[in-house]
Amino acid sequence: MSERRDPVEEAADDSMDLYGVATWEVRTPFDRAAAIVWRLLAGSTRLAVVLLAFLLLLGIGGLAALTDPEIGLLTALSAVPAIGLAAYVYSTDVTTNEPLSLLVATFLLGVLTANFAAVLNSVLQPFFGPLGAIGMVLFFLLVVGPVEEAVKLLAVRLYAYTDDRFDAVLDGAVYGAMAGLGFAVIENALYITRQLPNGGMDLGFGPELIGVGGGITAIRALAGPGHVIYSAIAGYYLGLAKFNPGKRGPIVVKGIIIAALIHATYNSTVGIGSALIAAVTGLSGLAPFLIYVLIYDGIFGLYLVRKIQKYRDSYHEAHAPPVDESRLESELTEFE
Repeated sequence: MSERRDPVEEAADDSMDLYGVATWEVRTPFDRAAAIVWRLLAGSTRLAVVLLAFLLLLGIGGLAALTDPEIGLLTALSAVPAIGLAAYVYSTDVTTNEPLSLLVATFLLGVLTANFAAVLNSVLQPFFGPLGAIGMVLFFLLVVGPVEEAVKLLAVRLYAYTDDRFDAVLDGAVYGAMAGLGFAVIENALYITRQLPNGGMDLGFGPELIGVGGGITAIRALAGPGHVIYSAIAGYYLGLAKFNPGKRGPIVVKGIIIAALIHATYNSTVGIGSALIAAVTGLSGLAPFLIYVLIYDGIFGLYLVRKIQKYRDSYHEAHAPPVDESRLESELTEFE
């Protein structure tokens, strides 16, 4: 859908000056002042969101978890699979390499915006508790999935989305993956902190740290890639929305719904699925969980890969050099 224009602008030729009639641009000092005020308002809104997110990070102990050496080491180890998956999504960008500054900024914003989800989940979960197992499924479907996928997209929308270097639909998947990685890192850090005795203090960097924290680190390492997959899918649709301005709202909503359903379904089924695998195979410990996660993430990881590959194929097809039909005909006549 092309951008709509006023009837005067559509009918006018290039010689007519329609400033203040049907078009507008920065010309006068008052125009410049208005543009500056608007930029300040938009910038201050983003700054306020980031500041609030940072205060929430402090309030829930996330910064302390990230800066604690022991927790930091376990968190880094837990993030390795998610980092690898985010790097893969980055490598699939067939257009232009995304700048490191935008990637790092999106990752950090993913860390910060995750705190909105942490607070909302904590506030709303008690309302679903009395409903038992059904309540938890509803909690995952109506709160956890939509909220967490929305705040990860917010991390992309706050900065990278508005940058001119976000210049292709596929960039949305790349930045979505980085936001998901940031979300996974802070979530892992908080989980590990709560599971370790005394928050991991005085464990040191020896075998005791690995012995005590190894189990939860392994579990979080398996959970992390899911966040990258979900938000890369939602991010792809955010990229699609950027280049279809007339339909941005429905496209973004579609992306969040898909990602949220995949996310909520994982949360709702991982316990049952792991138990069934354990019952069928006779395996115990972490193995059934590992198998279930590999199957689940493999299915939706393949969905993401197919979507990315379809974009890549279309890109190569659109940029293929035109075929010289006259030359082709001349070559064919040589074999007659």
